[in-house]
Amino acid sequence: MTRTILMVTSAWALLAAGPAVAMQTQTDAAEPIATPTDDSASVQPEAKPVSDGTTPEERANTARLNAEQAARAKAENIAYEQQVEAVAREDAAARAAYAEETAAYEAEKARVAAMSAEERMKWEADVTACKAGDTSRCAQPVAPTPPNP
Repeated sequence: MTRTILMVTSAWALLAAGPAVAMQTQTDAAEPIATPTDDSASVQPEAKPVSDGTTPEERANTARLNAEQAARAKAENIAYEQQVEAVAREDAAARAAYAEETAAYEAEKARVAAMSAEERMKWEADVTACKAGDTSRCAQPVAPTPPNP
């Protein structure tokens, strides 16, 4: 179990180091990857365990599984980054729409306030003129509405 955890941990460390290093395998995190200087010394008979207790076939399977996991992780990271970018675009569009709607609301509010202020000033001027004797500017009485039969 510990060896498996160390292998997975090592695989992630190798992936972080780069693609060339990621393809190398390391079965024990405490052991550095040895680069053989003598080819005859590094050749092991088929299916005979190496000093760490693994066979070349096990190492090849481990390398294959690590490469498959690395490819899946890379694909998942790309998909996640695309999702993050899509959410960021949607958020920016929503913020822009909100800003546009808010600006339109504020403009309408200012227009109505200006119109209201203008009408109030005209009404106040009419009231002042009416009180001063200009009856043409006084409000006209409203005829009562006849009751319904």
